[in-house]
Amino acid sequence: MSFFEKLFGSFSDKELKRINPLKDKVLALEPEMAKLTDDELRAKTDEFKQRYQNGETLDQLLPEAFATCREAAWRVLGMRHYRVQIIGGIVAIVFAIFVKQIRKLFPDIVTGTVIFTIGLSLYPTAIRYMAGGSGHPEFGGLKNWFIALLTFAVVLFLNNFTKGVLKLGSLFFGIIVGYVVSLFMGMVDFTNVMNTTSIIAFPQLMHFKIEFAPAACASLAIVYAVNAVQTIGDLTSTTVGGMDRVPTDNELQGGILVQGVASIVGAFFGALPTASYSQNVGIVTMNKVVNRVIFAVSAAVLLIAGLIPGLSAALTTIPQCVIGGATLSVFAQIAMTGVRLFTKDGMTARKTTVVGMSVALGVGITQVSGCLQGPGIPAWINTVFGSSSVVVATIMAIILNLTLPPEE
Repeated sequence: MSFFEKLFGSFSDKELKRINPLKDKVLALEPEMAKLTDDELRAKTDEFKQRYQNGETLDQLLPEAFATCREAAWRVLGMRHYRVQIIGGIVAIVFAIFVKQIRKLFPDIVTGTVIFTIGLSLYPTAIRYMAGGSGHPEFGGLKNWFIALLTFAVVLFLNNFTKGVLKLGSLFFGIIVGYVVSLFMGMVDFTNVMNTTSIIAFPQLMHFKIEFAPAACASLAIVYAVNAVQTIGDLTSTTVGGMDRVPTDNELQGGILVQGVASIVGAFFGALPTASYSQNVGIVTMNKVVNRVIFAVSAAVLLIAGLIPGLSAALTTIPQCVIGGATLSVFAQIAMTGVRLFTKDGMTARKTTVVGMSVALGVGITQVSGCLQGPGIPAWINTVFGSSSVVVATIMAIILNLTLPPEE
């Protein structure tokens, strides 16, 4: 094998050789799964549990289990992986073109409600991380909470009692302290780093065949339109928190447009859909750093990490309890940015109704699992509204703001 093949191809080739047999087994089971009734498909879960208890390994169960999930996703959502996000990206671009007209629906009271709900929706994520992360064998253990609270304390101290570089880099230095202590406590796992064999790995173009299923395209079009609404909240929170102003129409349009284009391009490389990633909003709110050069450098770091498996693997060694401890204050900043926006001219009875009812319905629905999956409710309702408190709160805030009588 030549130097260039070792440099560029070995990781991808080995991964494909490892995964392709599994993929073929899954696809071969598709006709068999399609013959099952809905009840028989649901019963597969108990069957897998019993077979596992009887001695079958997870690797042995994996192809059939994945084939079951694939069939269930097709019946409920009508979706196949990656293909339909192209349509979603197009919807995002169309949404961006008309954002100037749509923005009229987002005065401060609505936008503030959206941002506040985004912050609230992230709190469970931070707590889950602080406890060790879902699936962690010691989830909720003392060591996880000790590291999380230590990291949180360092971030809190640097952000409130120091100046200059220490204050601006409070999150970074907090993560470093948490990581070093975790290392000495034996909580850092370098297995993924040691298993990395190649220096550079490029994504494969058109690894997944592009297909357009009408039902799936319609479902994801709705999801992308709703996601664009959340992006308005994220961009507004960024400019309000970092620059003390709301974004211009051109800034909103550009942000949503690029998000749609990135999703379309990513689909051809098997990448996940692009989102505005609300977690990062609080970082800008904390350090007030809004600079295109810095953002470009940050994007370059992510790009390099995506192309260098060793660097990506190294980043994953950061324990989730460290991340949780660092991000708790970030998420709090997002919520408080929303409060600042809708209380700018004081709180009134009308504002209390719009904000309170919208947040109550949005957060309440997501906290009651399965509340939108009962008889007579289409599956897409739960897909769009049952998993995101931001979506429900946004729609409710818009409706209430348009229908309630104005202040006297």
